[in-house]
Amino acid sequence: MDWNRAAAIFTKPFATLGNAPVSLATLVQFVVLLIVVVLLARSTRHVLRRRVLPRTRLESGLQEAAARISGYIVLALGFAVALSTMGFDLTSLTVLAGTLGIGIGFGLQAIFENFISGLIILVERQIEVGHRIEVGTTPGRVTRIGARSTWILTNDNIVIIIPNSEFIKNRVINWNHGGDPSVRIHVPVGVSYRSDPDEVERLLLEVAAADEDVLQEPEPRVTFANFGDSALEFELRVWTASMSQNPEAFRSRINFAIWRTFKNHGIEIPFPQRDLNFKVPLQVQVHSEA
Repeated sequence: MDWNRAAAIFTKPFATLGNAPVSLATLVQFVVLLIVVVLLARSTRHVLRRRVLPRTRLESGLQEAAARISGYIVLALGFAVALSTMGFDLTSLTVLAGTLGIGIGFGLQAIFENFISGLIILVERQIEVGHRIEVGTTPGRVTRIGARSTWILTNDNIVIIIPNSEFIKNRVINWNHGGDPSVRIHVPVGVSYRSDPDEVERLLLEVAAADEDVLQEPEPRVTFANFGDSALEFELRVWTASMSQNPEAFRSRINFAIWRTFKNHGIEIPFPQRDLNFKVPLQVQVHSEA
């Protein structure tokens, strides 16, 4: 085998990039450098995230943002070094930067917006992994905050991937912000006008006291909310920490207990009724069949 010929083929330029000749050797070198840069960026993020930044007084959100930004800087610098090893003139990147700016302004605008929104989320710590949140009509637990999107796990074990910009543009309800897992659950209930309000209050508090997931501090409360069209409207307000991730199941369990308690004590839960009064006497004719 003619090694000199093989080496000549391997190093012979087959294209030019700017004023730099491109050969198989330079391509291999470029790919190897990119792999090294990617591994170095990952190692940088890992070391900063696990060893360096935890020793500082920065908040966890700022630590995560600093680690990610450092990784992106290593990637950018490594990519520039890899291009320079190919003999590519970096000053010509100004044209590429202008083209990239136009692309961001049009086709890449959404991606760039979500990327910046992800950094804002990490820095401001609006949400964190493990928090239960509601975005629009989507409730669930945060399982991952990525560079472009955030993963929400619903109670049906379905992962919903939401673009990060949605958390900046829309109103977000965070049930666990501040580190306190306790949340207050509102349970509305209506009873008949024939019911004794004091007895209704006593029974509702008994239901709250009997549930093991209801916190007694802050203590449960009952409010007489309104005189409804067909019912006296009450609201049981209870605090829970263990069921904060599944409020629907907790509220359902409380409702079952209220139904059983009211049924045992003769408290009627009415349904809507209407009384019709005629100003003019109504004549009704009854026809009997022979």
